[in-house]
Amino acid sequence: MNTNDPIDPIDRLKDAINSHDPRQVADCFTTTYRSETPHRPQDGFTGNDRVLMNWTAIFGRLPDIRAEVLRRATGGDELWSEWEMVGTAPDGTRAVMRGPVIMTTRDGRIDWTRFYLSPVAGNADR
Repeated sequence: MNTNDPIDPIDRLKDAINSHDPRQVADCFTTTYRSETPHRPQDGFTGNDRVLMNWTAIFGRLPDIRAEVLRRATGGDELWSEWEMVGTAPDGTRAVMRGPVIMTTRDGRIDWTRFYLSPVAGNADR
């Protein structure tokens, strides 16, 4: 991470998600962004255009989603963060996702992630 970045990339992403603006979320990522999902390798992708498409769909299903960063750490060039996202599903049930995200940045934007966020069984409280 460049220490001259005016806003921490993790905080910038959290604020963008909480804005409910998919373009603001996509702008947190480079155009060559690479997303890896080790538990679901087939879901990996490249490009912030796919981020825009994904977050447009997420906000359509969970219009009140709120993101919170529970923990964070820096290891060399990597930023590690633990996330919780909570929203209301179309059927009125509470949807909760939690898990770590490991990322690197380039020019103040997220360039690569290993994404482990997944649904919480039974939507348990912390």
